[in-house]
Amino acid sequence: MLIGGDPGIGKSTVLMQAAAALSRQGHRIIYVSGEEAVAQVRLRAQRLGAADTEVLLAAETNVEDILATLGEGKRPDLAIIDLIQTLWSDTADPAPGTVTQVRTGVQAMIRFAKQTGAAIVLVGHVTKDGQIAGPRVVEHMVDAVLYFEGDRGHHYRILRTVKNRFGPTDEIGVF
Repeated sequence: MLIGGDPGIGKSTVLMQAAAALSRQGHRIIYVSGEEAVAQVRLRAQRLGAADTEVLLAAETNVEDILATLGEGKRPDLAIIDLIQTLWSDTADPAPGTVTQVRTGVQAMIRFAKQTGAAIVLVGHVTKDGQIAGPRVVEHMVDAVLYFEGDRGHHYRILRTVKNRFGPTDEIGVF
């Protein structure tokens, strides 16, 4: 699944809340942040009342290291990769954030999900024209694409489905 939205709109916050809720139900959750240090993610979790959960945190951008972390121990039920634009792989030449690097990283995460049965949530920023930054092909690679939208000056956010291979796209969530 790919979740896109403007920087600062609340994608990481809502995903941390979901991760904590799933962890409290006994699911193994790994949250990998490519933008923030583990201490910053932990502070968000504390602010949200989610720090008492067993959500495993990592700060990493190298695809091979992320896959090694996800492969350690029991398979995660859910892995959150927060922010696809920060991914980079030793197998691709250009610098992190390029179309080639993002595509290579997303392909590796999808391969992991298909091989293990783990659910993967990929997080991406949107550009000024409202598209998820990076190659458009990423949206075609995943099973679902969601947009987290709203005005930072207001309390409510909308989670809108624009693609869902296995269900409807005519529903929204209001947060």
